[in-house]
Amino acid sequence: MTEHRPPFDPELGRLLAGLPPVPELTTEVLAQIRPYSSGPVEPLLAGRAVDRREVSITGTDDTPIALSIFSPSGGARPTAAPCVYWMHGGGMVMGDRFAQLDIPLEWLDEFGAVVISVEYRLAPEHTGTTPVEDCYRGLLWVAEHAGELGIDPARIVVAGTSAGGGLTAGVALLARDRGTPALAAQVLICPMLDHRNNTVSSHQYAGGPGVWTREMNAFGWRSLLGDLDPGAVPVHVSPALADDLSGLPPTYLDTGSAEVFRDEDVAYATRIWAAGGIAELHVWAGGFHGFDALYPHARLSAAARRTRTEWLSRVLDPADAAQGAVR
Repeated sequence: MTEHRPPFDPELGRLLAGLPPVPELTTEVLAQIRPYSSGPVEPLLAGRAVDRREVSITGTDDTPIALSIFSPSGGARPTAAPCVYWMHGGGMVMGDRFAQLDIPLEWLDEFGAVVISVEYRLAPEHTGTTPVEDCYRGLLWVAEHAGELGIDPARIVVAGTSAGGGLTAGVALLARDRGTPALAAQVLICPMLDHRNNTVSSHQYAGGPGVWTREMNAFGWRSLLGDLDPGAVPVHVSPALADDLSGLPPTYLDTGSAEVFRDEDVAYATRIWAAGGIAELHVWAGGFHGFDALYPHARLSAAARRTRTEWLSRVLDPADAAQGAVR
């Protein structure tokens, strides 16, 4: 099965070839690479008109959860801005709330959105539903404090990449099942949705090449599930297990053709359509996992990021989008 793989986009393939080989992910390797799994936030804010605020809220077990709030500064601040609630990637085992933050900060620039990123607890120290419940608790706080944050409660978007994309899907399911808060959209960027790790694409990218292999994915899921009974994994942890995908907010989902998560992501979009929901799916030919975050200026990456932003602009302000089309 591994002999036949969709090829990488030529430009991305050349860039990827310049990276050092990806080591097998083990507990020992994780301890070594964790400190480097996210960079400082200050360079991302340089040159941007952004106000930053840090808050700590209380999780469901009284553990503090850190939230970083980034709001447009300069001029009159809107009283009802859209909000992007961000969940970072890192295979459930690494990264922090500043990882891949350049993606939602583009939406702060473009739409004047308030961007809020959550510091959820990581596996293997914290297993099962802990990470997704951390994310959901942060989302509840955002909705409850929308007025003081200058956020329009009708325009709260949940978004994330990779593991954060899986958490985003889980949070959207929790919000639907618990009846609050209302969400304007979910943006799932190459999301990690299925702990079973047994699709054609997962087998195609076993042993590499790429930045996230089937073996690394298995390590991430083992770390998160801990001692959970494999037959009792909650759907909010592994969203691909959900029988019912109705009632979800409009969904944007994208992935690369040359990555582990391709098939589970395509299946998720297909099942949203089957349930009568709204989903826009893009499979970027030649894209490996996380290509647009790792190499944002590559041509395929720029196209993926631009297309995602254009979709979000239609969801957040459909009247303006329609008027623009008429003009």
